[in-house]
Amino acid sequence: MKKITSLSLAVTLALCSASSIAKVSPEEAAKLGKELTPMGAETAANADGSIPAWTGGITQAPAGYTVGDHHPDPYPEDKVQYTVTAQNAAQYKDILTPGQMKLFELYPETFKMNVYQTRRSASYPQHVYDETVKNATRSELIRDGNGITKAAVGVPFPIPQSGLEAIWNHTLRYRGERIAREGGQAAPTASGDYTYIGFDESLIIPYGVQGASYEDLEKTNILFKFKQKVSEPARLAGTALLVHETMDQVKTPRQAWTYNTGQRRVRRAPNVAYDAPGTASDGLRTTDDFDMFNGAPDRYTWELKGKQELLIPYNDYRLHSDSVKYDQILKKGHINSDLVRYEKHRVWVVEAKLKDGTSHVYKTRVFYIDEDSWQVSVSDMYDNRDQLYRVAQAHGLNYYELPAQWSTLEVYHDLNSRRYIAIGLDNEHNMYDFAPKVKDRDFTSSALRREGRR
Repeated sequence: MKKITSLSLAVTLALCSASSIAKVSPEEAAKLGKELTPMGAETAANADGSIPAWTGGITQAPAGYTVGDHHPDPYPEDKVQYTVTAQNAAQYKDILTPGQMKLFELYPETFKMNVYQTRRSASYPQHVYDETVKNATRSELIRDGNGITKAAVGVPFPIPQSGLEAIWNHTLRYRGERIAREGGQAAPTASGDYTYIGFDESLIIPYGVQGASYEDLEKTNILFKFKQKVSEPARLAGTALLVHETMDQVKTPRQAWTYNTGQRRVRRAPNVAYDAPGTASDGLRTTDDFDMFNGAPDRYTWELKGKQELLIPYNDYRLHSDSVKYDQILKKGHINSDLVRYEKHRVWVVEAKLKDGTSHVYKTRVFYIDEDSWQVSVSDMYDNRDQLYRVAQAHGLNYYELPAQWSTLEVYHDLNSRRYIAIGLDNEHNMYDFAPKVKDRDFTSSALRREGRR
């Protein structure tokens, strides 16, 4: 494990067990919006100023932006400050993860990190900040951390006291109320060839609705509903998935259904969880890898290790641009390094270790969570031999129309096969719609059946 520099010694020394009460005192919560940002990050710059103070993030879109556009780069004049390569990576090892170091080892001639000025661009609506402050003094973990209570809209634990609290913050970070998106994924072979898999996806997030109360959320026990339909290639088109994610995953575990075009019927899919292979992923990621981590945390023990400074993908507007084609992004071994922007940010480090008596292809997972957004930015996964197995990176940016920080592309590297899968390719498609005309009735098994038969 890398050297961890805790930026709040009291938090690090007071780590709680998975079943502990997580709410903090009013005196602690009063730090939010002052020495801590409204989301719980440290407001101040780091010691040498390479990570600046947070001053509110992006509060206004660049001139000329219209909702529906691919988001233009707000920092077009920024230049590369330095480049990390296989030849000099050892010099930067304290701000790299073991998985990132492994990528330099596997691809010494082509993998690199162009590092830019750090821009703390993450921002959210005021009502999200307000609810986050409220959550700080009331939100609690239940069911040994497999559920959550008294939380709504904002992150539940802006001043985390355990690894479970931090990972729940990632799961419940704000991404709007309703989303419809086109795009897809590709898993290049070792030679660089790939087949593009297209998806039409929609998501409703009752937890994120402005004015949502935790009392009403607990009555329905629904955090969000997600629907995914394969649009291409033709041999897979029409295959669909529906997921209902719950607040209390012991009371009601995740519910999932699939529609198979060959059988023309909807089936319950209890195995759409944990380490079941991801949709059309060539076995390169697990179901709970999606969104860097999702689903029930019950197979692991979680430890909050503290904070460290790390080079992570950030403000990846160039990678997101609709002037870039998929062939320009997808290269042999890894995506095109020239399109990726790295910055130094502070991250929470959370280590998940597989519990005795449970199973998963990952024995240990280490998550590096951006302090400003609670987005898992990098994750290193280890197999049952304690060897690095996979490494994933989320390429984030600010979606101006919300605003919110979220990934534009997630890339999962399988270190054994030397292949990767890139999820969220949308450069050649319409941009996300954060105000689609979708309703709750569109997220039922019968709706899945109707759509599959069209």
